[in-house]
Amino acid sequence: MFLRPDRTDFQVIAFYLGKVMFGLGLMMLLPAIIAMLVGEWNALTALVIGGSIGVIGGRLSEIKFRTRRPLSWSHGMVTVALSWLLGPVLLAVPFFLSGHFSDFLDAYFDAMSGLTTSGLSVLQDLDHLPRSMNLFRHLTHFAGGQGIVIVVLTLFAGGGAQVGTLYVGEGRDERIMPNIVRTARFIYTVALVYLLAGTFSLWLAGVVAGLQPGSSLFHAVNLFMAGFDTGGFAPQSTSIAYYHSATVELVLVVLMFAGTLSFALHYQLWRGDRRELFRNIETRTLTLTLTAMTLLAFVGLGRSGTFTDAVPLFRKGFFTVVSAHTGTGFGVNAPALFVTDWGILAPAAVVGAMALGGMASSTAGGIKAIRVGLAWKGLIKDVRRVLLPESALVVSTYHSTRRRILDDATAKAAMTLLLLYVLTYLGGAMVGMFYGTWDITETMFESVSATANVGLSVGITDASMPMVLQLTYITQMWLGRLEFMAVFALIGYVVAIVRGRT
Repeated sequence: MFLRPDRTDFQVIAFYLGKVMFGLGLMMLLPAIIAMLVGEWNALTALVIGGSIGVIGGRLSEIKFRTRRPLSWSHGMVTVALSWLLGPVLLAVPFFLSGHFSDFLDAYFDAMSGLTTSGLSVLQDLDHLPRSMNLFRHLTHFAGGQGIVIVVLTLFAGGGAQVGTLYVGEGRDERIMPNIVRTARFIYTVALVYLLAGTFSLWLAGVVAGLQPGSSLFHAVNLFMAGFDTGGFAPQSTSIAYYHSATVELVLVVLMFAGTLSFALHYQLWRGDRRELFRNIETRTLTLTLTAMTLLAFVGLGRSGTFTDAVPLFRKGFFTVVSAHTGTGFGVNAPALFVTDWGILAPAAVVGAMALGGMASSTAGGIKAIRVGLAWKGLIKDVRRVLLPESALVVSTYHSTRRRILDDATAKAAMTLLLLYVLTYLGGAMVGMFYGTWDITETMFESVSATANVGLSVGITDASMPMVLQLTYITQMWLGRLEFMAVFALIGYVVAIVRGRT
């Protein structure tokens, strides 16, 4: 039987939630300034209203619920789960007021998709969205990719040991620096360095592709945030196909790979340890699975006759698989083409790439390479146990920043989360099939894209989709971003409130 939370427990959670809302409200300041400078008054009004709700509501919450009580493990997990549920509510306010969504649920869908770096969208008439609002939707990727809770709290709550549980709750597996504050600062240092280099490269590529310098800069900033944070939103409705540029695609491939690498690996590379790239279990696993999925896609595209020349086959196929495997969701063809022109094998490879995902403690989603690698090693270890004499000592090791011994608990945890992802993929596909409009291949594609926070679509996700299916994808994006544990903690908390003992 759980202990029922008391008033002080709710006070701690509300206090830290207020800080998160305050930080998200402040985030709207930048696009609001842009709106004012370019004279987008309707967008300015929407952003000011949303930002004011966040800043004022957050401050009032902090004042009313101020407490010095330490943040426990359960408090932290529940705060994370609620922050990723309530944060999109706040971010949906400017979206809804923009007039590009039919109702608030649609706006909430895009806010959740942006913050979880999923990239699925039901926004209407993207090509005529105000530039400041377009920047705002890409900023949700930038905020969510690094982790909204941990960054907001280290900036406005002093950080330290108290917020360690929040780091884990947001799907981060290990600390990079000795404390959370320094870890968060390093993560944003990496992001800012890539921001400068990536934006400049994309700006130059855009100019070469024929964009005006000012327009190219706008596209470059947005594409960087969607690429490095593996989000998938794009300034235009045709996504990356809009640019018709191999150079833009090449720069984005580099940024997508950078975004899918763990920040721990970035730290090792930052220190000059290049060997970690070749020894790390995740980079090895990622290399193998990416190669396998790419070759499978090439074979499928070749058999379907979609591309008759090698160059477009490589460009379209490789870019799409990288976009899927890194969890980015940039598209270089219309969604319907996955169903009508790509055959069966190539879309299956894309689904497999999306399901596997990138590295742990990165901006990518999916099962993650570390779990795939550990599950495989655990399986090999069990096979060896069966084949070897009972007296034999079976030891399996792997390298992740240092050499580690694979114990049974670690292998079991990897298998458990892998199974949870697979069940969620299947569950979403079953909900989609219930409507009878789409077959299992289409609904599985969309379900995996939502849960793995990718954003590629076969056309199911749009403004006319059924509400139940929309709520299903929202839940999947939330579960996938938090990797289940914080959500389970919230469910346990609710059970304790209802049935717990005092």
